[in-house]
Amino acid sequence: MSGCKVGIVGIGAVGTEMVKILRQRAFPADEIRIMARTERDEEVAGEVFHVVPASPEAFDGLDYAFFAGTEGAKGASQTYGWDAVSRGVVVIDNGDDFRMDDRVPLVIPEVNPEALENHQGFIANPNCSTIIALMALGPLHKAVGIKRFIASTYQAVSGTGRSAIIELEKQVQAYAADKELVSEVYPHQIAFNVLPQIGGLKDTMPGYTSEEAKMLFEAKKILNAPDIKVSSTCVRVPVFNGHSEAINIEFERPVSPEEAREILSGAPGVTVVDDVANAQYPLPLNSSGQDNVQVGRIRPDDSAENGLALFVAGDNIRKGAALNAIQIAEKLIGTGK
Repeated sequence: MSGCKVGIVGIGAVGTEMVKILRQRAFPADEIRIMARTERDEEVAGEVFHVVPASPEAFDGLDYAFFAGTEGAKGASQTYGWDAVSRGVVVIDNGDDFRMDDRVPLVIPEVNPEALENHQGFIANPNCSTIIALMALGPLHKAVGIKRFIASTYQAVSGTGRSAIIELEKQVQAYAADKELVSEVYPHQIAFNVLPQIGGLKDTMPGYTSEEAKMLFEAKKILNAPDIKVSSTCVRVPVFNGHSEAINIEFERPVSPEEAREILSGAPGVTVVDDVANAQYPLPLNSSGQDNVQVGRIRPDDSAENGLALFVAGDNIRKGAALNAIQIAEKLIGTGK
């Protein structure tokens, strides 16, 4: 297919990464139209784009529109999403406003591409931590069947946005200069600290945050497994980019680490890094900027029947957001790599 006209709504960390990935993967786009609140020029990877104000009419003539809003930047897809669909645009939304909407498939192309069948023009990207977890859990569930999993996440500040990256940088610099550390983005200092809260409290799940609830509800929908049991604790850590997760799994039957490695070694979008004796395991530093999710530390979990433990790391801005959205469009037009 040639001659695609693509829109990107938002030009923050995720929107910028979307532009880069479209170019890197030679997506067949004759036009990339960037929309935001204000009109201006933006340079991305040496290319200057004229940003136009978002409006219903700004979507006219587009084939695909990627809404790049992160968890804290709601509203754009609520305001323009379904109207864009009515104008003949396929909407792929990175925000969480419509993820649990029955009309909207929630898709990781390597895990549940069949969900794209008979879509209604609006497709949702899962949460970044959900994507990174399910890149490992999806192939294992398909091969064996998962009854329950527990995910403990270590999430980078880039998941909050540019302001959080800047805050961590400034706090580290202030610490090195023996100056006061100022916290504005987060309620506590993030440098040299961890914050066991991502998102607000979830009314329907007392004691759990919204980020933790997303892992539960999104995993059930993506895996088409309403009876799967899920618990998570989501923690913000002083890492610039790249989420990591420790995951404990209970399967329907015994699974050896060797079998799990074999399954995961053949899974698209997954790289097995599992040689503890030589200090080889998933690291956010190594996964940052990479398409694949790394999986390692695969070992028995004797605390559960048919249990297994593993550790994953992935780029939350890339595979956890921008890349996944573009891969959805590639699936739709048949150019997926």
